[in-house]
Amino acid sequence: MKHPLLPILLGAILAGCQVLPPEGATRREAPPEVIDIGEDRPAPPGRVPRRVPFPAEQYAALDKTGSAALSGRLTLDGRAGIVVGAGETISVAPVTTYSAEAAEQALAGRSVEPADPRARAYTHTTRTDDDGYFLLRGLPSGDFYVSGSLVDPATGNRRIIIHQVSLADGQHREVRLHR
Repeated sequence: MKHPLLPILLGAILAGCQVLPPEGATRREAPPEVIDIGEDRPAPPGRVPRRVPFPAEQYAALDKTGSAALSGRLTLDGRAGIVVGAGETISVAPVTTYSAEAAEQALAGRSVEPADPRARAYTHTTRTDDDGYFLLRGLPSGDFYVSGSLVDPATGNRRIIIHQVSLADGQHREVRLHR
């Protein structure tokens, strides 16, 4: 599946986070990035329409910021060795019925239509550094999808990696986005 806008769309679909490097690794904090997730419009050609409507009440009960942090590294096992996800977008989105649908479709290799713009306030994003490390601070507590994607040089296809993590107030978790 070759979609150059897939990382941006995935961030828009999942909506929510910031990134940190693993313990012992050089910590290069990337500035937070806001990704425009589009407006209400029909699904573009080749995209699956959303079946789950935006659950405004479910999102209203969530915090937008907090004291948790998340760090990690985006990598892929390639034929010639480890492929590092340099300069790729990492998205952290709260686990909701809305984001779960998008994650399920993404893992099945399908792109869904852009997320409702209201989800943007709950999604944290950043970019990886040249070594694939990321760091996000100021995250609320809760359950999140952490996602990133990178191109597999063997096939030229973009591979999506999604992990689910739980964060507590003040907690710093590391996640290895690796396939």
